[in-house]
Amino acid sequence: MSDSESREFCPRCGDPVPARAEPLPGAPRDRDAHLCDACYFDDYEMIDAPERIEVLVCSGCGAVQRGNRWVDVGARDYTDVAVDEVSEALAVHVNARDVTWAVDPEQVDENTIRMHCHFAGVVRETPLEESVVVPVKISRGTCDRCGRIAGGYYNAIVQVRADDRTPTAAERDRAVEIAEAYVADRESAGDRNAFITEIEPVDEGVDIRISTTQMGQGAATRIVRELGGSVESYPTLVTEDGDGNEVYRVTYAVRLPAFTPGDVIDPDDDEGPVLVRSVSGNLKGVRLASGEAYEESFDEGIDARRLATRDDAVETTVVTVEDDHAVQVLDPETYAAETVSRPDFFDPDAETTPVVKTRAGLHLLPD
Repeated sequence: MSDSESREFCPRCGDPVPARAEPLPGAPRDRDAHLCDACYFDDYEMIDAPERIEVLVCSGCGAVQRGNRWVDVGARDYTDVAVDEVSEALAVHVNARDVTWAVDPEQVDENTIRMHCHFAGVVRETPLEESVVVPVKISRGTCDRCGRIAGGYYNAIVQVRADDRTPTAAERDRAVEIAEAYVADRESAGDRNAFITEIEPVDEGVDIRISTTQMGQGAATRIVRELGGSVESYPTLVTEDGDGNEVYRVTYAVRLPAFTPGDVIDPDDDEGPVLVRSVSGNLKGVRLASGEAYEESFDEGIDARRLATRDDAVETTVVTVEDDHAVQVLDPETYAAETVSRPDFFDPDAETTPVVKTRAGLHLLPD
């Protein structure tokens, strides 16, 4: 058979074309594979682009609506949003390879950005370039999350209180910081249902209204983990959803311990006062008479009374170190020399030492 008889011809224009490899078994056949390059490129479009794109952006948080859901895109401005949406909408022909592209945004007005997109690629070993212009229309709305926040929506209340006292300002502030950090972490992880609706200081402590019961429980647990105490939950039926399922709002009652770090307490065990060091988990402290460590579980209940706080301590003069168990110091009120127990934390070379005077007597404190 001659060379002329073995050649293939373009089915559209009749020009000879080089033989092309058959696709592998099971692979799709390209119906235009037998066209010559000229006919092939007459109809070829490397890029499939929509005539225009409309984007609904939440005016509150900047989320973009995609289908039936809102997506946080992390865009710095609407130009970033337009670039992202055009990138999602454009399709590159399957036969193009080594494709690169660039975009040149043109701000037409406040709500319209014309995207000039320039592409380069290789098709049939031929370098090609193609440009398309896609107008992007920006509309503003309110996402479900921002709508719920604006409407005061919440499903959990974290009530921060304390046993037999009012939480300190530092405890209130720290409880709020813990809740905010936890919810912010969940939001950063992509949970759009994570938000705090309201923080309300009250005479007895602080109330934190949170979007979901799960996050209310998580915030309460973390507050107790750091500040000590306990938490109990109290569900309240508020409504039914469209399917007839009961919807509950849950109050998480956080009870901070009766004592705080820095308190001097007298446990009912006849072993003398304790300086509280921590209330996270268990109550931990140091015996003022001996310097030994003290720890008690809140679960078992702590029967003790507060004698003073570290703020009540004053610096006084060390008169003499009598022996390994006793030291003589000046009473800060009477200036009389008093012999007191010498705890392990006492520095025998010190000229002065902090002391606290309570109903239980005079006690040295660690620095």
